[in-house]
Amino acid sequence: MADALRIWCNHRFPPDVLAALARAVHPHRLLLAERPVDSNLAAGSDDETLADADVALGQPPVEAVAALPGLRFIHLTSAGYERYDRPSVRETLAARGAVLTTSSTVYAEPCAEHALAMMLALARALPDSRDEQGGARGWPAAERRAASRLLLGQRMVLLGFGAIARRLVELLAPFRVEVAALRRHARGDERVTIVDPATLPAALATADHVVDLLPGGEATRHFVDASLLAAMKPGARFYNVGRGSTVDQEALAAALRSGRLGAACLDVTEPEPLPPDHPLWTTPGCLITPHSAGGRDGEAAAQVAHFLDNLARFVRGETLIDRVM
Repeated sequence: MADALRIWCNHRFPPDVLAALARAVHPHRLLLAERPVDSNLAAGSDDETLADADVALGQPPVEAVAALPGLRFIHLTSAGYERYDRPSVRETLAARGAVLTTSSTVYAEPCAEHALAMMLALARALPDSRDEQGGARGWPAAERRAASRLLLGQRMVLLGFGAIARRLVELLAPFRVEVAALRRHARGDERVTIVDPATLPAALATADHVVDLLPGGEATRHFVDASLLAAMKPGARFYNVGRGSTVDQEALAAALRSGRLGAACLDVTEPEPLPPDHPLWTTPGCLITPHSAGGRDGEAAAQVAHFLDNLARFVRGETLIDRVM
């Protein structure tokens, strides 16, 4: 693949990162979309320059990905790819030998650290102390000590076992947490207990922590529903750093209000942004962060570095990282 490639980009990278990208892709040509997107969660709009591209970087329109025969390599700036996960897209890409990759590797570390931070914050009752500081400013030492817990030796169920889950398992190793994971297709090298939908309820019944890492899409919509919440161990803590659409939020709020669910930490919701008057803001035991788990200093530079690595692999005909189609 010696010919220069035309690389279309519709992600609004900071000027210094965009300049570095333009230098790094030489001798290939960088084509910038007329209407770039600011968020890697936003769908891209139609753009005439995409028709001339061999490679797309960012969030290209789904219809264009399926329809443009010249596109041979699509690299998404997001970890998720649900809007592209359609039979029509998969079939057309496969038919013309095109590939689609994501930026899962970029977000594995920050999302895993964010999930661990949530667990430790709840275990050490940090939200309660922060509330005290902004309220009565008392000194409930005995109460706070009694409410504190250890992660050491506890049990956890991961809903999904992608890049974030695998990194989280590594981070949890010093705490000797017993981990089970729901995975559609076990590979045999997971190093954690793999469960399927039939055995999931039994795993949930003994888990102290349940972490939702599921992708969005119709197949996972409201996967965490009232029946799944009822299957959890009383007092268990629930975390979502996957997609808000995977949770029935009314059922979640009811489980929190009843006291059956010990707490919930949500980095993703439905909708986003969560409206100021949404009941979840004031639901007892619910901690919300604004879809910030994947954030980090140098995020844009990390996205570009990941793309450049895959671009070099694509040119050399090697296996691509985070390939999903």
